Parts: sequence; C-alpha cells; structure tokens
Amino acid sequence: MNTAQSRLVGAALFFLFIFLSGFWLSHSGKPYSGIIFNVHKLLGVAAVIFLGITMYQASQTAQLSAVELSAGLVAGLFFISTIVSGGLVSIDKTMPTAISIMHKLFPYLTVLSTAATLYLLLGRKQ
Repeated sequence: MNTAQSRLVGAALFFLFIFLSGFWLSHSGKPYSGIIFNVHKLLGVAAVIFLGITMYQASQTAQLSAVELSAGLVAGLFFISTIVSGGLVSIDKTMPTAISIMHKLFPYLTVLSTAATLYLLLGRKQ
C-alpha cells in the first residue's frame, strides 16, 4: 500500500470511528458517557490535525494550487463548525433546534470536503 492509499484509509478510519462514537453518544442520551464523549472529541481533533499534516507535507513537495488550498480551508472550516456545534450540543442547557441540525449536517459536509481535499492533494502529479 502506497502513502496515498494509507492516508485515504487513515482518513476513512478516522471518520468511521467519529461517526460510530457520535451515533453511540446520540443513542445513549444525556448526560453523555465521559469516555465515549472524550474519544469522540479526540478523534475529531486528530482528524483535523491529520488533514493539516497531509496539507503541510503536500506543500513541501510542490506549492499548493489555489484550488487545493481553498479545498483545505473549506474542510478546515467545516471541521471547526462541526466541533463548535458539537460543543454546543453537549452543553446541559437546551440549545435551539438549529444547533442540533447543524451538528447533524456538518459532519457529512466535513467528510465530503475532506475527501475532495485529499483527492486533490493525493492525486496530484509530483
């Protein structure tokens, strides 16, 4: 397995475990289990760091194009939006329904934008 394939598998595994732990949390109800909740958060942070490292390493071999940089920034913004909305959903206070909907929508947008970014970065000619 080459580096590009390893990175794609790694990203897929991150998202698989993030989604599984998120579904587990949502079905377990509040108050959330501390272990599952922290694993879920740490996996999300690790995934955004993984994307950042991948972008950095790709930029070391050749300058990132405007499209690659934009895709990475959009993915990063979706990651931040997902993390913020997840933090708001986890608070004991009742949040507006829009926050819950955002936290259900943003993870899918994060996966799509990350997949597009990785496709652009890992499919480039060196």
